[in-house]
Amino acid sequence: MLILTRKVDQGIVISGNILVRVLGVERDRVKIGISAPGEVTVLRQELWHEGEGDKPFERREPRSHASGM
Repeated sequence: MLILTRKVDQGIVISGNILVRVLGVERDRVKIGISAPGEVTVLRQELWHEGEGDKPFERREPRSHASGM
């Protein structure tokens, strides 16, 4: 796991096409914004965990979204 510190209005870029930006901090909550291409699925961890089993960060083969497969 990579651990970074960012201030409000700062962000990080993932794979050259996903931007994660800190929008605000209030008490113990951090508001983030995520800009990603339409083909990238973005879910909160607890929602992803519900659909993926007991190991939410286990590496998996990508699912095919192509029609006819």
